[in-house]
Amino acid sequence: MSNQEEPPRPRTLAAGEMLPGVRNAIAVTSAKGGVGKSTVAVNLALSLAAAGARVGLLDADIYGPSLPLLMGIRQEPTITPSGKIRPIAKEGLELMSIGFVTGEEAPVIWRGPLLGQAVQQFLSQVEWGELDYLLLDLPPGTGDIPLTLSQTIELSGVVVVTTPQEVALQDVVRGIAMFQKVEVETLGLIENMSYYLCPHCQARHEIFGHGGGRDAARQLGIEFFGELPLEPAIRIAGDQGRPIALAAPDSPAGRAFAEIAAKLEAAVRRLATSL
Repeated sequence: MSNQEEPPRPRTLAAGEMLPGVRNAIAVTSAKGGVGKSTVAVNLALSLAAAGARVGLLDADIYGPSLPLLMGIRQEPTITPSGKIRPIAKEGLELMSIGFVTGEEAPVIWRGPLLGQAVQQFLSQVEWGELDYLLLDLPPGTGDIPLTLSQTIELSGVVVVTTPQEVALQDVVRGIAMFQKVEVETLGLIENMSYYLCPHCQARHEIFGHGGGRDAARQLGIEFFGELPLEPAIRIAGDQGRPIALAAPDSPAGRAFAEIAAKLEAAVRRLATSL
């Protein structure tokens, strides 16, 4: 999206009264843990911001928040004069995570209803301001938090992250089915850890298989946003608090995230103009 281009309008009152300044609320989900969903969400948010969009990111994984590590944030959020929580601004993003409040090592031991209440508070009690996109990094699975979100705000859509293995793809089908039942559009599917590119010989190694994400998207009738490599630099950058889209935007991985961000924007624009 160019800086002169008007951001796409949400297909409905995207967040209604709870998030009046947010034009598109988009969930990033995986249905299965261990597929790199949070890494994808952070780099996708940074890529959208680099393209000129106003972007927020809510780490909605209450049990396993990873945003403090991935963005290198140690401070706690402050409170506005009106009593709302001010998100932490860094690298062009507005960021919020329960990890900012509880600390990195404190366990969260809550039952289902408390999880839903916590997510609602992060939506309603945070001063998000005017955003083109609020990305919601969901916990894996189809439990309380995804259901609470889909019932609390009007999501513009969901982005699904998977890996090539069959076991991950089976969970993708179940996850998409859940969002279909609550009438949330699946905008597209991303295959993470799709291949390993040897830094010495440049040979491409498909460690977990290949093409499963593209095939699943075709079978489910959804858009395939693209493949992301299994690359040590992505892990190292995240561990250092400077994700690859920020630390090395011109690297193969950085360019891949930028291309996926452009496809996401195009999908939202098509959806907005079709309604």
